[in-house]
Amino acid sequence: MITRKSKREIEMMQEAGELLARCHTEIAKRIKPGMTTKEIDAFVESFLAENGATPEQKGYNDYPYATCASVNDEICHGFPRDEKLTNGDIVTVDMVVNLNGGLADSAWTYVVGQPDEKTEKLLEVTKTSLYKGIEQAMPGNRIGDIGHAIQQYAEAEGFSVVREFTGHGIGPTIHEDPKIPHFGLAGKGPRLKEGTVITIEPMINEGAWQSKMDDNNWTARTVDGKRSAQFEHTLVISKEGPIILTDQDNIED
Repeated sequence: MITRKSKREIEMMQEAGELLARCHTEIAKRIKPGMTTKEIDAFVESFLAENGATPEQKGYNDYPYATCASVNDEICHGFPRDEKLTNGDIVTVDMVVNLNGGLADSAWTYVVGQPDEKTEKLLEVTKTSLYKGIEQAMPGNRIGDIGHAIQQYAEAEGFSVVREFTGHGIGPTIHEDPKIPHFGLAGKGPRLKEGTVITIEPMINEGAWQSKMDDNNWTARTVDGKRSAQFEHTLVISKEGPIILTDQDNIED
């Protein structure tokens, strides 16, 4: 069942989203070669605790960490670990913040050290894919319009779109209806309605779109060992246009 949120629920999610965005801006300042994703995870948990929030995915279906930290060919749900990040690595940090019952979800892909042109292109296309999808998140449009816009753009740029993992509704639980595929046909699927809160979170691969699962039954990675990037926002469907709850652009240093 697709639910529409009350004004108060959206305000609570906005507060969680602002905190999550601040957390991502702090990660961007800190990430560097020699750091570990375990250290990033510990920072996030500490940062949230200091601000009266909790990592909602920790304990969700027994997931043990505050973040998912997916490196290079890992598509999503990578476990934080003690291996040191090296120059040129890419790492996607994904988290769900619970602040006083309001939830927000956002993933961001970071370059460790200095990127080369190939890396810059992957991240540029992935981030643009996200915003192409967000442009379609208007009342009266259909869910397929979001995925179609993302797929058309990303594939035209020479990349592939992961099929197995989708965006979703959110609040008051992590994953709610509707599913938001990042591929598909325009004009298909349920209509988007004002007050619905969703995530759009395209995972874009350098090679094939298919994934394989690690032995931990959480981490998905590319079948060909090529890299994957992801950018994700939580947003409200509004008659004035999509309202991004996890926007980092307005966060003050």
